[in-house]
Formats: sequence, C-alpha cells, structure tokens
Amino acid sequence: MDTSKVKELIKKHGVKAVDLKYTGLDGRWYHITFPTRGLDEVIDLGIPFDGSSIPGMTSVESGDMVLMPDLSTAQIDPFYETPTLRLICSICEADTRIGVKKDPRSVALRAQDFLKSTGIAEISTWIPELEFHLLDTVEYNSDEFSNGYTVTSAQDKAALPFDFEDDDAVAQQGRKGYHMDTPFDRYYEIRQEMVNRIEDMGIKVRYHHHEVGLHAQQEIEPELLEFPKICDDTMVMKDIIRRTALEFGLTATFMPKPIYNQAGNGMHFHMMLHKNGKNLFYKKGGYADLSDEAIWYIGGILKHGRALVALTNPSTNSFKRLLPGFEAPVKLFYGLANRSAAIRIPKYVNTPETKRFEFRTGDGTCNPYFAMSALLLAGLDGIINKIDPAKYNLGPFDDNVFAWSEEKKANLLSIPANLAEAMRALEEDHEFLLAGNVFNEELIESHIKLKMAEHQAIMNRVHPHEFELYYNL
Repeated sequence: MDTSKVKELIKKHGVKAVDLKYTGLDGRWYHITFPTRGLDEVIDLGIPFDGSSIPGMTSVESGDMVLMPDLSTAQIDPFYETPTLRLICSICEADTRIGVKKDPRSVALRAQDFLKSTGIAEISTWIPELEFHLLDTVEYNSDEFSNGYTVTSAQDKAALPFDFEDDDAVAQQGRKGYHMDTPFDRYYEIRQEMVNRIEDMGIKVRYHHHEVGLHAQQEIEPELLEFPKICDDTMVMKDIIRRTALEFGLTATFMPKPIYNQAGNGMHFHMMLHKNGKNLFYKKGGYADLSDEAIWYIGGILKHGRALVALTNPSTNSFKRLLPGFEAPVKLFYGLANRSAAIRIPKYVNTPETKRFEFRTGDGTCNPYFAMSALLLAGLDGIINKIDPAKYNLGPFDDNVFAWSEEKKANLLSIPANLAEAMRALEEDHEFLLAGNVFNEELIESHIKLKMAEHQAIMNRVHPHEFELYYNL
C-alpha cells in the first residue's frame, strides 16, 4: 500500500487519528498517536521517541530513536471509537532511519534478507497456533505482605464466578474441553467475533475451537502466512483476541500455565520453505516423505533447541507448562504424528504442496519476531551444515517417550528445566543467531539480562503454597 492508497483509506473511513504500533524486547505492543494532518511528515521523517524508556532497548545517553511506519500494514483499528488508522513501525536510528540492532521487527526483516542471501529458499511460510484462556474474572496481587491470585470461569463448576448460580446447568466438571460443542462451549460467538475481526484484517483463519482446558481454553489457528509478515500478524491476532474479550466482559491470557494441574497454552509453529514456487520439505520415499533439507532443518532446530527455548519460551511460567503428561514436549526429538515430540510431522500434510512440520515447544509469552527469526536461523544452520538429527539421538522416534524407561529417556536431550537454565543455554549457544547480523551480541545480552531479572524476581518471593508446606513445621 502506497501513500495515495493510505490517504484513500483515511478519506473513506473519516479517519481522525493515526496510531503507530511498535514492539519492545518483551513482545508487548507500545503506541503513539497523532492527527492525520501530520501523516506526510511522519512517512518521510518518522516520529522521534525516547528508546531508553522501553525496557532493555537502549541506554539513556543514546536514547534518541525514530519510529518509521510500514505503509503496507495500514488498517482501520476496529476498537477505537474515534476512526483511527493503525500502522506498524520499525524502530530506527534517529540519524540513519535504519532499523536498530535491538528492534524486534528489524530482526525479522534481517532474517528474511539472510534467508534470501543463502540461496536455499526465497520464502518461508508459517502457522502459529494461538492457544489462550478466556476467564470471567482474574484477581492477583504480589507485595511484601500478601501474594496470591484467583481466576474464575463460568464453564467450569470448580471455578464459577462469585454469585454465578449456573441456573442453565451448562457449566461442566470432570471432563476435557477439547472440541466441546455448544451450549457447553459457552464462548463460541465471542471466538467467532475474534475470527471475523482477524479476517477483516486480511489474515485468513484455518479454524477455531475449544481446547482441552475445561475452564474456557481456546484455540485460533490461521492459514499458512509468509514470514516476516506473520510476525506482524501474530501481534495483530493477539491484540484482537484480548480487546474483543474485554468488550464481552472477559479477560484473555496467553500465559502458558495460568491454572495449576490443568492444560496449558502453547504456541506451536508450523513451517515450510519455498524456492521457485516449490516446497523444499517434500521428497517422496524419505522418512515421512521429508526431503534432506527438511531433515537438516529439523536437525538445526533440535541441536540448538536448548538455546531456542530462551526465545520461544521466555517466561518463568513457561516451564510450569513444560511438564510430562500434558502434551507439552520436554525432550528434543522429532517424529511422525508424535505429540510427545518437540517437532511433530503431521500425518495429514502428505502432499508435495503441504508437507511441513511443527515445533511444539513454544508458547505465547514469546516475542514472535524473535521466536520465528531464531527458529528460521537454526533451521538454516541445519541445512548449511547438513545436521543429521539421528547422529545426535534426536530422532526420529514414533512411540510415546513418556512410556520409556527412565534410563532410556535419560539419553534424550532435554529442554532447560527453568528460565535461568534456558538463558545459560542461550549464552553458550548463540553463534547461529549472529548469521547475517540478524541478531547481535548486545541484543542477546539485553534479553538474557531482562529474563534473569524475571527469574530472580520469582525465586526471591515467598510462594503461597510454601505456607501450606512449611508454616506449621
């Protein structure tokens, strides 16, 4: 979309304001808004801001940065009462207007440039599966003298909201919610409204449904979308899900494990590579009809898997989901239709056009620009160096590894056990991320520093359950 088409959009919808969105290291959207009359100047020069006020972005003495909008991302925001045009931005140096080293969006743009430079492929396509909970109420606090939370769900008899009588007897108990039908799937219409708005943004949805968690766990899955646009689209989808939920008096969370001992939220990443219009991952007769390039790509992801988790699962809560028994893979290997594997090759994608695989470990606390860029770089490193996963005992394994003996399971490479261990793995193994100057040492150091601070914040606090265990000891 060029300037003239953006102005046509503004005129058609009577737009009064332009809202610039950009992403911080933490994967959150930030925004700044200006009247439409300033559009030409912002397109040419951007909007300056203080980068030192965004956690981990830069230091105070070099804080001047500029937001440069990408006109191809222009959309009418569906939520603001004032007609508002939304533009997604890259964070750029104030003097050169070149994307800064720590800007997540610029990382993804550089990853795409690196992909092309290798000659391996021109395009990669992705599906991020968005799993989340819709909760009726959430209350939490954490200070020196109190610490706790309460969540409620009108779908689960064990967690009904205060004063909710369940007069229609629709709330359920003691069952799984996977593909649960209406009327028990109480929030179908809300989920459909989310999908309608997502599709209005030009993002095609493959399907949506109730997930395993009875307490209103949901999934929305888009169709294959091109990288790096899929990173922008993931931010858009998360935003629509959250804000639509609020309109209906609910709250949406992508927390990997918001409820103890119940199914958690992942973000599985499906991926493909294409060259000259051909899917590079298909070869008839190989294991699961995968090509050599596909096997090597898988090898790269699994070999660097412990470090990747620092970017695909960057929260302390991530590791409360990554436990045996919840279809959350804790061992780094691949297999056909194997849901205990970190990388699963779906049986239903069995044609030259559809052959792909999914990385099942990731979750929605990731910064999508970092997570998908890192997975792409790891896979390309696998192809460039012809990394055979079998040589590292990374599969393929087609049986349920949870049923293996402890001795046999111990021979498999495990994901890190917690956030600190993941950061140490990234510290030790990140050379593959520096290819093509996609990531850089300063960015990786900043990410590690931010996440270690989160780890310490949790480790230093008294947990409510410790009172159950130790108060009267």
